[in-house]
Amino acid sequence: MQTGSPRSFIFPKNFRSKKWILCGVALVLAISTFVVIDKHRVHSAPQADDPKCAKVTSLAPEEVSGKARDWTIGKGVIAWGSGSATLRCGVDELPPNVNLCISVDGVDWVLDEVTLEEKGVSVLRTYGRSPAVELTYSGPREEVGGILASLNTAVDWIPQEGKCVGSGDISY
Repeated sequence: MQTGSPRSFIFPKNFRSKKWILCGVALVLAISTFVVIDKHRVHSAPQADDPKCAKVTSLAPEEVSGKARDWTIGKGVIAWGSGSATLRCGVDELPPNVNLCISVDGVDWVLDEVTLEEKGVSVLRTYGRSPAVELTYSGPREEVGGILASLNTAVDWIPQEGKCVGSGDISY
């Protein structure tokens, strides 16, 4: 290469040295590792340290709605299908509310109707159980019932302290 050519300003003279190549490879690996790890991070819920959450995650199925379980980073969390479905144990318990409640095999789940309307994402939280468990699902809505049924074994053993009521449950 001639001195003063444009290339001599872009690349150092010893660009092909092993040091530069190793530094470049190390930088690429470090960035790739960060991106891959961050993709699998699911934020833990406030009460994720509750020992019951460890049991919930251990009892959760390996597959939901045909989607395999992902490896995740975070306490009391699970994901399936590259994060299309996530479960977080230890979320805040819901107070009584007027949102849609779905009872699946004896477990009451309350739908966050605002998030569904605004983002098209189904977010459901157990009602009347402590710690509370939250499912977030970004796939077709018709699959939610099957996913909740598959999570039943992981959740139904948590003692039920309250339940959803409808207008038919109230006496005047």
